[in-house]
Amino acid sequence: MPHALIEVRRRWSEDEEAAIIDAVHGALVEAFQIPAHDKHVRLVVHEPHRFACPPHLHEPEFATLVSIDCFTGRSLDAKRHLYAAIVDRLTELGIPGDHVSIVLRESPVENWGVRGGRAASDVDLGFDVTV
Repeated sequence: MPHALIEVRRRWSEDEEAAIIDAVHGALVEAFQIPAHDKHVRLVVHEPHRFACPPHLHEPEFATLVSIDCFTGRSLDAKRHLYAAIVDRLTELGIPGDHVSIVLRESPVENWGVRGGRAASDVDLGFDVTV
């Protein structure tokens, strides 16, 4: 049930935007072993003057920030797998790997309200967070 926010600083076609969303979601399914139907991914396009990026980027229009909120419990190996899978999948779409930054924020399960306002710790999530 991770929630991902992808922020970019250039416009993409509708199909390209869908591919970017699918790339990040596919990496979450692969690395965190969440169900494929558990898709919570948003993409926000910023005007370049509203999204500062490091000056060393050779194609600053491709700067991409991926922020992921998830339950605490994934192993360091699963996180490493996620980071590599996101970069690999976005690189296939033309986004240079060194232009992608990923932030992972973990919260205890009881800090998430799901399925009608119930604490996530009180429901069967349908997947294991200790991967």
